[in-house]
Amino acid sequence: MSNDTVSPVIRLDGADNVVVARVEIAKGTPIRTEGVTTLHEVPLGHKIATRAIAKGDPILKYNTIIGFAGTDIEPGCWMHSHNVLMDDFQKDYRFGQDYRPTALLPADQRATFQGIRRADGRIGTRNYIGVFITVNCSATVARRIANYFDAERLADYPNVDGVVPFVHEQGCGMEMTGEPMDLLRRTLAGYIRHPNMAGAVVCSLGCERNNLARFFEEQSLATGKALKTVIMQQAGGTAAAIEEGKAMVREMLAETNQVTREPCSAEHITVGLQCGGSDGFSGLSANPALGKAVDILVRHGGTAILSETPELYGVEHTLTARARTPEVGRKFVERIEWWLDYNKGRDTQINGRVSPGNNAGGLANIIEKALGGAKKGGSSGINAVYRYAEPVTEHGLVIMDTPGYDPVSATGQIAGGANLICFTTGRGSCFGSFPAPTVKLATNTPMYQRMTGDMDINCGPVIDGTATLDEMGEAIFWKLLAVASGEKSKSEALGVGEDEFVPWPIGVLA
Repeated sequence: MSNDTVSPVIRLDGADNVVVARVEIAKGTPIRTEGVTTLHEVPLGHKIATRAIAKGDPILKYNTIIGFAGTDIEPGCWMHSHNVLMDDFQKDYRFGQDYRPTALLPADQRATFQGIRRADGRIGTRNYIGVFITVNCSATVARRIANYFDAERLADYPNVDGVVPFVHEQGCGMEMTGEPMDLLRRTLAGYIRHPNMAGAVVCSLGCERNNLARFFEEQSLATGKALKTVIMQQAGGTAAAIEEGKAMVREMLAETNQVTREPCSAEHITVGLQCGGSDGFSGLSANPALGKAVDILVRHGGTAILSETPELYGVEHTLTARARTPEVGRKFVERIEWWLDYNKGRDTQINGRVSPGNNAGGLANIIEKALGGAKKGGSSGINAVYRYAEPVTEHGLVIMDTPGYDPVSATGQIAGGANLICFTTGRGSCFGSFPAPTVKLATNTPMYQRMTGDMDINCGPVIDGTATLDEMGEAIFWKLLAVASGEKSKSEALGVGEDEFVPWPIGVLA
């Protein structure tokens, strides 16, 4: 399809009363496919009314309510947060009524990738040694240990992807028991056990509230060849602890290097789904294209984790209808209700206002953002709902409750077992992650061309009218297999991910 035959707008559903501008559209431009003329300048990614809408009537996009008209609207009017108002409306959760089990491909027909098979049968996509901390007081020690093993010192170990510090700001001055400590310990243990982690050194000060012995006991962790600990107060201080940690990593390197990649079924891929720096095209190109890839992965027996709970608010009823059981659907609603209570009276997205970048990109409110964000999950049924950083044991599409803040959300997904992250962006995110690599999808061609050093796939051809969502979904699926097999993503090549380990800092500091 040539560009001169492509309409300047995109219609998503025949029932919609708005369309989306494919390009910047000047005031007074006839939109022949819709029989309207624009009454204002319309930025790309923003919406245009296609018929008269009375004040208070619903605004429909994808035949889903994204808000209500704040005034009487004329056809051709620019529709955005100034005249699309968010309000509560009755939702029919229809628990499980739209669930359809996925028709899985036979095992011998499933795609494969070159994975790393661990002794316990788990499959990794990378081969790292991690240096962890129980408390921020040991952060410098962990960084010094890990940073010592630079490219030159790892040259003799070509199968080791790196030695990475995982530092955070928690571990003391917090509740000794309860949800905040549970979240921290669950997250750390999930990373230590991760199939992409060949070995780990855990650094402790010695007197912190996140007591090392209690942490290991609670999480059923035990020291051995691949898991060692350094306690600074026992080692003799900072310098001595750094040297002790270096020696421990040296002991692990030779065995860590012995791994070889082998063909593994795509059923062993678990992808954490993320979006950030969204725009008006996120829900039209990259997110639904990723959803197509998710549906393919699920048919091949793999797993995808949909998260960012506050950014699914407003369309949660479309997800509960796809839940495998009413209990799975109700568990998701319980998490939504927790977030509404947690955010009560605060200036946050779940209460209606999206970030300035999202708003400039064409998203009027959180419901419109949620509508696009949910598209990442494709059309598969939802098999389970997990709390933050819980181990993901179900295959297929699942939900993990996380904040919308990308580093915190992806950290929970990786702790749960995601061995890849797939991240869509319209404004241009530069996110990366360890030990699971991040693959970034651009929603539009101009941003992809501007930030090609950070973007792995351009989904802009969907907007340009030169590719279909099905074609993009196939391309994403095969890219995920390639990266799972060892091909470096753009963020990996840039070395981005060390500082993006951010366990959820819920709770009170004292």
